[in-house]
This record gives sequence, structure tokens and C-alpha cells, in this order.
Amino acid sequence: MCFLDHLFAHQWTSNFKDFKDSKPDHNGLGRRVPGGAWNYYAGTIPSFCQSNKVWGTDIDDIYAPVNFTDSHWIAMWISIPKRHIVVFDSICSSISLEELDVVMEPFLYMVPYLLVEFASSDEVRAQYSLEPFTYERPTNIPLARADFAKPNGKSMRDKMAVDIFQELADVYEFENKDMDDILGTYDG
Repeated sequence: MCFLDHLFAHQWTSNFKDFKDSKPDHNGLGRRVPGGAWNYYAGTIPSFCQSNKVWGTDIDDIYAPVNFTDSHWIAMWISIPKRHIVVFDSICSSISLEELDVVMEPFLYMVPYLLVEFASSDEVRAQYSLEPFTYERPTNIPLARADFAKPNGKSMRDKMAVDIFQELADVYEFENKDMDDILGTYDG
């Protein structure tokens, strides 16, 4: 299992046009990938929670937040063995299916591409395909009541933060070297 930061989705959506426009070689490889793609694939970033585990070899499930037009957050679960992405959206009316198709396209094409392009051997490469992943956005997930957890909301968030923090081995030893504070990710 792998948790990624918000920069992963931002970099991939921002650089997808370069990926699509670059010409592949006769094997379908050799396309231009976003900066840091290898580092995400190999688990060396984000620096504050490095796993040093490789997608498809050590990691089967990837979780990442995705921002839509600086106004709406969704979460995605990428299942490598199933070649499928599940989008969790608490307010489905905030993004149409057509808009979601555009948001998801980079991940549907670039995740399988990286699994093939960055494979450590021909034997590993043969396990994967360049065919795009599929995705779904379940809409039958019940919404929380408006007053859900109001009296205990802060303590619930604090407990979740501690639980997640404790799952990350030696997280306190890592210095944040991703420089996300200077990238201007959400500058208007």
C-alpha cells in the first residue's frame, strides 16, 4: 500500500499533454514522463514518508488526493493488479462525469505506462500492458449527516492523524525535501 501527496496528481495532470504529444518508439515506450515519475514509482518520494517500495512489485494499491480546479478534492485508489481506479468523491455534483474523464485520463494511461517503462527486467515487463486502466466513481456511498461528529470531530481527526503517522515507519527522521512550499502549486 502506498499513500502519495497532492503534488503527484498535480504534476501528472499538468504534464499529461507532454506525455501524449511525445512519440513512442516501436515498442510503445520512450514517451516523456512527468518529473519525479521514477521517484514516485520507486517510492523515494514524498520524502516525508518514503517507502522505497516499487509499484507493481512491492506495492499493489496506491492512494492519492486529486484537486479539481482548486475547489474540490477527490481521492483515488489505484489497484495495480485489477488495472482499475476507484474515485471517492464526497460531493459528486461538484464534478461532472465528462470533467472527471478529463481529470482521470492521465492516471488511466500513465500508470500502466510506468509499470512497463520502468520495469526492472523483461520478465517483469511482460506482466504488464500499455492498455489504459479503467475507473469508476461509486455514487451509492451514503453521505454523513450534517451534524456527524460535531462534538467529537476534532478528536476523531486527531486520532486518525496519529494512526496514520504511526503507520509510517520512521517518519520523524525524514526532512521534507520535496520543495512543495516553493512550487506555487495553487497560485491563482
